[in-house]
Order: sequence, then structure tokens, then C-alpha cells
Amino acid sequence: MNVLIISVHPDDETLGCGGVILKLKDKGHLVNCMFITDGNIQQSSAIEKVNDIFGFKAAYRMRLPAAEIDKIKLNYIIGTLSEFIIKSNAEIIFVPNRSDVHSDHRLSFQAIYSCTKNFRYPFIKRVFMYETLSETEFAPALAENAFIPNTFVDITDYIDTKIEIMKLYETEIMPDPLPRSAHAIKGLAAFRGSRIGVQYAEAFMCIFQRY
Repeated sequence: MNVLIISVHPDDETLGCGGVILKLKDKGHLVNCMFITDGNIQQSSAIEKVNDIFGFKAAYRMRLPAAEIDKIKLNYIIGTLSEFIIKSNAEIIFVPNRSDVHSDHRLSFQAIYSCTKNFRYPFIKRVFMYETLSETEFAPALAENAFIPNTFVDITDYIDTKIEIMKLYETEIMPDPLPRSAHAIKGLAAFRGSRIGVQYAEAFMCIFQRY
């Protein structure tokens, strides 16, 4: 099975899907990752190390400027994303949450979701939104912004590796008890795990499913 993880900034893929990536790889699935921006200098330099540990089949880099996606024409972003998505031939796609407080995440979601229409991308079977610590939970507390997971994946065997990968992003890992700290990452995973009776889990919103 081909899987595509779409990461707006380097570290989103680890925070939102790190455990699932490791689990899918262990099960023999082909996992690709698309980095929409390179983030800051440190994040950009960490991408190759992170890619090696995750063992992505392919890692695409759009190299858009971080925090400036709003300055780029949406049709350009859609066209570029479409090319990568077709190249990946992904059956399952993981995307950022539509209501994250970071404008890069929200604008990227708009472009990404335009590239999931089944009559143009018939190979796509499922689309999941993931939560990103320090972005998803800081969206305004309005009903339309709620992240309401309906899919949970046991990552108990992978939580420690996920945290070690996150530490490669030295400028993004935070001290306890801040949102992107090891403490918070483990705490969220423990909370999500309690929903399905396991120690640690990652949670997603399935927003498209085709059988």
C-alpha cells in the first residue's frame, strides 16, 4: 500500500504521524512524505536525518517559504501538489488539520484537499487529518474548529522513537511542559491511547473514505 504524509513544516510529520509512519514501515507499506516548506535553517538541515530514520520511499520538497504561503498563488500550490500526489500514487493520505492556528497549515489544507477529488485522483481511498501540537489545540475555541478524532492507532511500540526523532528538530522541541515538549507529546499520546485501551496512540479525523 502506498501512503503519503503531507508535512507543511519539517516536524509536522513527526508530531502528527510519527508513530504511524514507523508502524506502517514495519508492516511493509511504502510511505512517502511531502514537505511543503523547508521551515527554518535548522529544520531544513534535519530533514535528511529524519528521512533516513523514517525510511521514506520518497521525500518530496516543494521548498515554499515558511510563514509566507499566503503570498503565493493558490493555483500554483495546487498544481505543484497535484503533480506530487499523482507521482506518489498514494491510496492513503495524511494531511494537516484544516483549522490549525498557523495560516500555512490552513492554506495548505485548502490546496491539498482540492487534490483529492476522486474523479481526478481515483487511486486515493482514504484521507486523514492529523493534529499538530501547538497548532491544532490553539485554534479558536469555536465548534467549527474542533478536532474530533474518529480513528486511533496504537503507537505504544513507537512512542520513544517518535520523541527521539522530534529531538532532531532542535529549534522546535520545547522544554517541559510546553506544547512541543517530550512531556506534552507523550501526554497527548497517552490521552489518545486511553480512548482505545492502549498506552499510547495517535488520533486522526477520517474525512474521506472509499471502498
